[in-house]
Amino acid sequence: MAVCARLCGVGQSRRCRRRQSHNQQDKQSDSDMDIDEEEEERIVGKMRADADDTGCVGPPNPKSLLDLPPELLVEIFSSLPGTALPNLALVCKKFRQILSTETIWRRRCLEEFGMKEDLRRMEVVGVSSRELYVKLLHPYRHILGLWQPDIGPYGGLLNVVVDGLFIIGWMYLPPHDPRVEDPMRRRPLFRIHMWENNKATVECMYGHKGPHKGDIQVVKKDEFSTKCNQTDHHRMPGGRQEEFRTWLEEEWGRTLEDIFHEHMQELILMKFIYTSQYDNCLTYRRIYLPPCLPSDLMQPGLFKGTYGSHGLEIIMLSFHGPRAKATKLTGDPNVPAGQLTLDIDLNRPVCLPDLEHQRNIEELSRLVLGVHEEAQRDAQGQDTPPVGAEGASVAEGLEPAVTACAEGTGPTGANSTPSQPQPFILPLGVMARNEVYPRTCKLCFYGTGLIAGHGFTSPERTPGLFVLFDEDRFGFIWLELKSFSLYSRLTDQLSHAQAPSMERFEAMLRNMQSWTS
Repeated sequence: MAVCARLCGVGQSRRCRRRQSHNQQDKQSDSDMDIDEEEEERIVGKMRADADDTGCVGPPNPKSLLDLPPELLVEIFSSLPGTALPNLALVCKKFRQILSTETIWRRRCLEEFGMKEDLRRMEVVGVSSRELYVKLLHPYRHILGLWQPDIGPYGGLLNVVVDGLFIIGWMYLPPHDPRVEDPMRRRPLFRIHMWENNKATVECMYGHKGPHKGDIQVVKKDEFSTKCNQTDHHRMPGGRQEEFRTWLEEEWGRTLEDIFHEHMQELILMKFIYTSQYDNCLTYRRIYLPPCLPSDLMQPGLFKGTYGSHGLEIIMLSFHGPRAKATKLTGDPNVPAGQLTLDIDLNRPVCLPDLEHQRNIEELSRLVLGVHEEAQRDAQGQDTPPVGAEGASVAEGLEPAVTACAEGTGPTGANSTPSQPQPFILPLGVMARNEVYPRTCKLCFYGTGLIAGHGFTSPERTPGLFVLFDEDRFGFIWLELKSFSLYSRLTDQLSHAQAPSMERFEAMLRNMQSWTS
């Protein structure tokens, strides 16, 4: 009540006590802040007329906000976050009247949700900026941003955005295998609008019969679920066979007859059967984009990568001091979404030999496995290096290469930049889904990749080589699998996706692993 008295410029008057008794009722109705525009104009006009008569815009020594002219109050209220305005309207009648000004809400829609020309379009169809904010943007603000759907090992990437006159949930799909540098594909899963009865309406967009009734429920903080109320819209006249053919064309860009690899056919059919169970209700958990620090080797973010028979998958590259981590946002029955697919040691650079020796997989394996054994010794706290067959330690065998890196022909650490790009070629016998890869690289580091059996059985980290090509592309050579994965950056602008802090981001990564383990 003391705060109320200071804002109003009065004591505990009968008006304040009466307002206090009605506060609970005011909070339960969206119409509490509605004021007839003619009355608003009359009040503002009267105050302007009074100012003209006295020759000043307000009291010479204002003692409270109530003494300020309405134009100034509009400017002040416009700069406040929209979440604070409903409580401000409870202070007094004048504040409630001022808060009915469209300028305030138009600015809130613009600054908080990036809406521009769409506001005029809303006003044309009879929806005010205040109604848009109070009934659509504000209630659903908690679902904006990036989310990972709970679809078993497969995961996914959902981006919920304010898109024109809608709030739309876009599911991001990788390009068709193996075109890793093609742009991402998008498919709308749901949308929310205010076209009907001036009320927010949720529609499911899944299926091929157009929008239909749906529902969204915020389960708890950083988690929400969607539900379709008309699943018959998801069915097709030709039954499951037609649905599978259509899904296969959208997911892989080909027919089953075009896929000659029997194991790949089994994986594709398994994914269709599993994911089609979630066309009725689905749960999403919030994810963040990794923070960017000046010391990072490159810009962190989201990348598309090739994963053999599993096709293209989406990973998140982040930096944690001397280590770089690639976490799966989409996954497969072997290594599910949420798991750490690559772990790169930026303190262990690898200097590539000349092109002739790069073609030899044995030569590359010798270099990388030497660093791998050194890393294992350091992890176990062993001081004495093992002796090789020729009487020299592995560490001694690597010294010339490390010295060459230090002289400028290769990397010496996470923040080092070579004087010129190094020639690069894949060793003979290494399989690559996409044979069109860069022929020069900037840096190479030792790292490990996660492999496992079907159902994420017997997972183990296997040594490999991380190859940085440029700011938007990198690769990883899986030595044990004799395969090469090429990764290309997602260039889509993703709003409401930045992590509040590095601590929150790292906590999210730990939670992601538990979701799909």
